[in-house]
Amino acid sequence: MSEFPGLDLPALQKYLIDSDVAVVGDLRAELISGGKSNLTYGIYDDASSWIVRRPPTAGLTPSAHDVAREFRITSALQGTAVPVAPTVALCEDASVMGASFTVVEFIEGQVIRTKSELDAVPAVQIAQCADELVRVLAALHDVDYNAVGLGELGRPQGYVARQVKLWSGQWGRVKTQDSVDVDRLASKLSELIPAQSESSIVHGDFRIDNTILAAGDVTKVAAVVDWELATLGDPLSDIAMMCVYRHPALDLVLGEPAAWTSPSLPSVVDLAQRYSTVSGRELTDWNFYMALGFFKLAVIAQGIDHRFRAGATVGGGFDTAASSVPELISAGLNALNGKFE
Repeated sequence: MSEFPGLDLPALQKYLIDSDVAVVGDLRAELISGGKSNLTYGIYDDASSWIVRRPPTAGLTPSAHDVAREFRITSALQGTAVPVAPTVALCEDASVMGASFTVVEFIEGQVIRTKSELDAVPAVQIAQCADELVRVLAALHDVDYNAVGLGELGRPQGYVARQVKLWSGQWGRVKTQDSVDVDRLASKLSELIPAQSESSIVHGDFRIDNTILAAGDVTKVAAVVDWELATLGDPLSDIAMMCVYRHPALDLVLGEPAAWTSPSLPSVVDLAQRYSTVSGRELTDWNFYMALGFFKLAVIAQGIDHRFRAGATVGGGFDTAASSVPELISAGLNALNGKFE
């Protein structure tokens, strides 16, 4: 296997030069993320730094890994209250590197992924960081998606019903065995679909490690990243997903002690209330949205295991994802009864 699967540095260098991007010297690379979502590489020449993202080399699910979609979203969000990396290039010609890929500017800052990294942050700054994350998510939900050219990003009406159907279908593609509890949760979600609260851009994967915090200041978000699940939908599903990620099983999904599961951060109830206060939105049908979030995360975890078994992951930390699925499904069933861990 290549040192950098899915990355052809000479081909990338030629593409950048042909796209009028100044390249000084030969390109160098380092792996940043090895395939829990997309493959992400840091790319460097003698003068500049960029980030390149492309889908995993195998084990794809139909609705995920759409880097072109990510690129169009972040391009549209330039100049809004949502901080994103400046976009550089989108290549949809698979003959260049075997799949579509995107190039954005490298953002100086820090990504807090693990509990140990968060533990090094003073408690008062952790609280301020949580407030900033909630503020940024609320700002995203306030963006006029038609005004920024994202009116065709998705079909906001009927979003929640489609989510239940989508993730049920994804389960059928990536499962290794049947599960009575998964079927029961999916069935209950189908029965309890609420009227949609509002329509907004939703990130779909928002938590601390999907942001770049300002260098030397964790209380400011320099850029929101990992937009592959973004669409037009229900903002309550987005904040619910952010809260679902506080569950300890996220450690198993990510294969490491995740910063976002740390007890140093606000509780699920506190986090949700902060969002309600900042956004002015009532958390109507909250139990349903939380249960849907747990269902989605369980299917995502099973998808990670599916790619791991197919040999389509790069790096470590993928072998524990499947063990999180029963915990997440149980949490989803509990959430329907208003019980949150």
